[in-house]
Amino acid sequence: MRAFYEVGYRFFRMPWEGGPRAELVALVESGRIQPCRALDLGCGTGSNAIYLAQHGFDVTGMDYTSAAIAKARRHATDAGVSVSFVEDDLTNLQDVSGAFDFLVDYGTFDDLTPAARERYVRSLLALSHAGSHYLLWCFEYQMRWWEHLIPFFPPPLAPDEAQGRFGAHFAIERIAGERHSSGWPPGWAAYLMTRRA
Repeated sequence: MRAFYEVGYRFFRMPWEGGPRAELVALVESGRIQPCRALDLGCGTGSNAIYLAQHGFDVTGMDYTSAAIAKARRHATDAGVSVSFVEDDLTNLQDVSGAFDFLVDYGTFDDLTPAARERYVRSLLALSHAGSHYLLWCFEYQMRWWEHLIPFFPPPLAPDEAQGRFGAHFAIERIAGERHSSGWPPGWAAYLMTRRA
């Protein structure tokens, strides 16, 4: 899987590369999330991290692909902002440590296998503290039979999986999302979670 992202970021523009995501922008511009120490989990080419830095956040962006980190650093330089970009693996942290006040994940958690998701949750707990906010955007729907036949296709979150994986440690609010019966993918969700004491 990592090789796919390395090649994609190095030689192509990935489909999700673009500006900051709408849910993140809404939280910041409404004042619900104030400038603080923030971590972009699986930052890709840095759009969300750069947006946060432009709005007064002290930001670290991490991704496990060197090609994505290189692009993100160039984009931050072009934008004239300071972001600390680090190559690291959320399922096996080596270089990122400490507790952050706001953590953002757009499409990383749902790209992991169930076993890797368990390791991710352990990392998330190590990187947050009581009161930390965690924004998770994910594909979320009940898989159809034919999707189980696609090789290397990580399962989306099941409709109750966010509560099951994070509910013991976070208060969870679903702030956006949709589900539909036609097309693909048939559902997504955005959650804002707050770490319990």
